[in-house]
Amino acid sequence: MLYKVLSAAVYGIEASLVEVEVDVGSSRQGEFTVVGLPDLAVKESRERIRSAVKNCGYEFPNPQSVTVNLAPADLRKEGSAFDLPMALGILGCNNQFFGKQLTDTVFLGELSLDGGVRPVRGALSAAITTRDRGHKRLIVPEANAKEAALVEGIDVFAVRSLPQAVDLVNAPEMAQPVRVDSRAMLAEAGAYSVDLRDVRGQQAAKRALEVACAGGHNILMIGPPGAGKTMLAKRIPTILPPMSLEEAIETTRIHSVAGVLEEGRGLTATRPFRSPHHTISDAGLIGGGALPRPGEVSLGHNGVLFLDELPEFQRNVLEVMRQPLEDGIVNIARAAVSVSFPARFMLAAAMNPCPCGYFGDSARECHCTPPQIQRYVSKVSGPLLDRIDIHIEIPAVKYRELREGSQGEGSAEVRARVVQARGRQAARLAGEKNLYANAQMPPKLIRKYAAISAESEKLLESAMARLGLSARAHDRILKVARTIADLSGAPDIEPKHLSEAIQYRTLDRTYWA
Repeated sequence: MLYKVLSAAVYGIEASLVEVEVDVGSSRQGEFTVVGLPDLAVKESRERIRSAVKNCGYEFPNPQSVTVNLAPADLRKEGSAFDLPMALGILGCNNQFFGKQLTDTVFLGELSLDGGVRPVRGALSAAITTRDRGHKRLIVPEANAKEAALVEGIDVFAVRSLPQAVDLVNAPEMAQPVRVDSRAMLAEAGAYSVDLRDVRGQQAAKRALEVACAGGHNILMIGPPGAGKTMLAKRIPTILPPMSLEEAIETTRIHSVAGVLEEGRGLTATRPFRSPHHTISDAGLIGGGALPRPGEVSLGHNGVLFLDELPEFQRNVLEVMRQPLEDGIVNIARAAVSVSFPARFMLAAAMNPCPCGYFGDSARECHCTPPQIQRYVSKVSGPLLDRIDIHIEIPAVKYRELREGSQGEGSAEVRARVVQARGRQAARLAGEKNLYANAQMPPKLIRKYAAISAESEKLLESAMARLGLSARAHDRILKVARTIADLSGAPDIEPKHLSEAIQYRTLDRTYWA
């Protein structure tokens, strides 16, 4: 007897429907065969399914053989999400559903040996595909129900066990679909546990972070150990504009596919902060695998990617970031499949000024020679630095600043100004495709929207000659100056805005000129 059940397989962040065809009663007795390019996890499901069916009190078709085909057969299938649909297909062959066909319902779920249904990856992507392909119902593990229910236009049902899934098929009118209020989830989960007020002193650095967040600029912080670079970086998401519902769903989709979505929380409502160790591989940073999965740059989509000890990263690892920094997307090609992952993030990096960390420190002596310092900082390539608009020195915090009673501004006050500045940029760039911040402006738009007066022209010319700034620093200065003007509400770039932008480029002369 032949029975068919629908499921879904995830490729990149997209899902494709898979038809699970189960045939019981072929010639070879007692065999359980799965075909259709299954990976090892899918093949191992045979033993899980056999035990789950028996332990739930259902009859497994012995000594008859079972053949399962996962169609289309030319696409590789991976993961454990096919356990539940395969088990239901076997029960369907045993007439457990009284002749009912499951052509309008998609099933996902991993089975435990006692018949429990465990969570799987990519439930949100599967829900989107289910809706787009015109199907009305999706059955998922209880732990995946909230994220799948974010998709409007389909009914999502949560199951905890194989018998519950059977009952839901036989008596669908007895079950209630999962409903969530996505905007309430966004408001409830959109709180941060850290605040910019936690950082004592470092007013210049806080101002630089505000400018970076307002314009979407990448930032590099250089300072001695213990100056607070990491502490500052961790608070960058708290001053970025709040996540929109569309951004939250897009980010949740990536985290769901990667299997890092926080359990019990169906929506990623705070901006991601990813901080990989400097020993990470290029595949770990960008993504990869036989069936590629998202890397750290994609997990930081709509948030912050923080690279601490920047020169300690392998050079080839840093170089592969150039495409996502430029295009906001990662393209990974394999022999079997090619996928694309979103990777629009703000890069924050930190490094010591020299190998010992105390070059330029007034309190501690640096023992590094000039060639050692040059070799250390030259580990970061010029093309990568081309994509970092702001360089800021982070000095050691003085004792009085640590002990002062005033705590300074909190994240909420700074974020309010950032949101206003982003609003001005959005209005200005409304007619430009896929542009939302000053940092993304190409040279053509820089000339259009970052024009300067004759007085500012003289100031910029003098600064470039006196500080030895490169031609590539020219455009970055203008973009940052445009952001500073937006923060102050000024329609045009004034000399004071340009002066502040220039000071964020002095490290070009100090280290790399």
